[in-house]
Amino acid sequence: MVWMVLALVVVGGVALVIFNRLVRLRNRAAGSWSDIDVQLKRRHDLVGNLVEAVKGYAHHERQVLEKVTAARSSAEGARAAGHPGAAGAAEATLSGEMESSSRSRRRILT
Repeated sequence: MVWMVLALVVVGGVALVIFNRLVRLRNRAAGSWSDIDVQLKRRHDLVGNLVEAVKGYAHHERQVLEKVTAARSSAEGARAAGHPGAAGAAEATLSGEMESSSRSRRRILT
């Protein structure tokens, strides 16, 4: 009789330990999924920031491209017209625009 009570207590204790471990594992799994959800939401929020940054950079690139293209057209027109002074000034303007765009690109990327 004593052995049966002792065996019942041991089996009950083991069952209690196993139950507690299963509950702890279930809670850890739920917490892990919650962490994943938080990270996914953060990632989705960052996509909007990335889109806005790209839009701003595209606007900047369009302005730079327009300035460089206009300076190049001016330089080619002055060279084709045969005016060395005007061609030199136009080439200097073109070089300045290209250098300016290179500096601003480095500043944006860093």
